[in-house]
Amino acid sequence: MDLANGDRGPRVAVHGLGAIGGLFAARLARAGAAVSGIGRGANLEAIRRDGVRLIEAEDQPVTAYPITVTEDPAELGPQDIVIIAVKAAGLGDVAAGLPALLGPQTTVVSAMNGVPWWFFARRARPPAALPSLDPHGLGDLVDPDRVLGAVVHLSASRPEPGLVSRTADNRLVIGRPGAAADDPLTAHTAELFARAGFATERSDSIEQEIWFKLWGNLTMNPLSAITGSTVDLLLDDPAVRGFATACMREAAAVGAAMGIEIDTDPEQRHTLTRRLGAVRTSMLQDVEAGRPVELDSLVTIVTEIASAYSVPTPNIDLLHGLARAHARAHGLVA
Repeated sequence: MDLANGDRGPRVAVHGLGAIGGLFAARLARAGAAVSGIGRGANLEAIRRDGVRLIEAEDQPVTAYPITVTEDPAELGPQDIVIIAVKAAGLGDVAAGLPALLGPQTTVVSAMNGVPWWFFARRARPPAALPSLDPHGLGDLVDPDRVLGAVVHLSASRPEPGLVSRTADNRLVIGRPGAAADDPLTAHTAELFARAGFATERSDSIEQEIWFKLWGNLTMNPLSAITGSTVDLLLDDPAVRGFATACMREAAAVGAAMGIEIDTDPEQRHTLTRRLGAVRTSMLQDVEAGRPVELDSLVTIVTEIASAYSVPTPNIDLLHGLARAHARAHGLVA
């Protein structure tokens, strides 16, 4: 990947123009990248007309960043970087269009919730099938040596089509599976993201970073979706807080079975999360918008890995069942 790339910035395609994808697109365009976005519907039309409109903070004005947009990745051709920022339900469309975006030196950045398709590319795979890991066959399309994981630690929303608002935090952790933090691909991409305005860190164990974020999101996302509550209300209820703690201890045991240790106590995480206030999780936002929820990549996959390693997870299993029943009752299963 050539970050200078002659007289233009790198060619970057963002697959998924929601809150996180829109933030990537706007910031990278601001940093001089040649950004294209792949989306659909009213959001795509609003961006085509007005650019990605971005509010970086409450006291800042809206700034618009024009980008190329399309529903068809074949119109764009091979890219230097492809950022996958869709919800899990959109991965089928990603798999269908991704080959048109790939060249021999294309870097694919996954910036999604949950356990990504490449998670076991450079580590021991559990001794059983994991149906929820890669149902669309992305592992057959993308060389794992060209993949970077991006763990997004910030809050953003899309109040209306084409408008992205960053509401809290700004941290981005990236790394290549099985590679050191000073890996050239990681370093070059981190430089670009830092120029774009992300507080970017490089990791020599991106799988650890992903599991740590999942360990925290595993409970708040489905509990908020089921109850309609923001995270402050959930954590202020002693019974709910205790249940979340029990689930997190089980998830830590699943991680340990894979060789991933969590050295943070659940109560420490609850304290940090509670300080964020009335956060509406991504799964709650999906429920409110009538979109399919990301149950498989956030919860189902944990139960599958636990089963493969014979780690008992009765509390996670209960959470999974309740979230699944809620999603089915409300037509929110992809």
